[in-house]
Amino acid sequence: MKNISVGHSPDADDIFMYYAIKFGWVTPDDAKFDNIALDIETLNQATLKGEYDICAISFALYPFVKDDYALLKTAVSFGEGYGPKLIKKKGTVLKKNFKVALSGEFTTNALLFKIAYPNARITYMNFLDIENAVLDGTVDAGVLIHESILTYDNELEVEREMWDVWLELSGGGLPLPLGGMCLRRSIPLHSAINYENTLIKAVEVANKNRKVLAPMLLEKGLIRVDAPTLDKYLDLYANDNSVKMSEIQYKALDKLFELGYKNGFYQNLIKAEDFLIPSEYEELRAR
Repeated sequence: MKNISVGHSPDADDIFMYYAIKFGWVTPDDAKFDNIALDIETLNQATLKGEYDICAISFALYPFVKDDYALLKTAVSFGEGYGPKLIKKKGTVLKKNFKVALSGEFTTNALLFKIAYPNARITYMNFLDIENAVLDGTVDAGVLIHESILTYDNELEVEREMWDVWLELSGGGLPLPLGGMCLRRSIPLHSAINYENTLIKAVEVANKNRKVLAPMLLEKGLIRVDAPTLDKYLDLYANDNSVKMSEIQYKALDKLFELGYKNGFYQNLIKAEDFLIPSEYEELRAR
């Protein structure tokens, strides 16, 4: 039995989508999944170093790791009219070169922010520290992600929704790609297909059994928010659209990669569907 390392973030949607495996509801055929929960930028950096077999990443990172990791079709987070929020203290006016806290160099919100605000002075910190950094004046503004978009202090206000930045940059009509998962290319194809199918099944089972799973996660203290906030958050980021990527989601990813390429952040222009695991191999082999 192989041990396969799986990195995911400690935010509610990643934990929710993974714990169908952790609780033994879904298991891979020939491996044991060992999970590691770390903040998303730590996972991005770990993926650059090739540390984990399977890992959650910001979609904006993927072009940098495409040669070593295949893009998975499942456990994805997209915004549909919502997403990260650029916040500041109420009543303040941001200068052109305002100081801002972002959750990591390779996060999707950082890519979009840099395109939209080229003169801002950026500092990076753990996403859990951004709200307090704005409140205590360490920075003028910050981009909140994960559950923080629902729970920030009432002394703060939204300067701009990153959804609106995405609409402006993308031309509209597409969901906002935030994060997904990737798998090490050195894993044999048959096993890679098996592991991806296991993760697809896990997200599907978690989604269908949300009324059972969500209270279990809260009871065990695995989630940072209360039950109503968790329910609202899962509506946003762990839903039917998280199980398996759709055509419009692939188009949105392609647009994100195009924006990064045209603005000089990527060396090559790539298409998401060219970097998926060729799951049709199993069907062809069976013939």
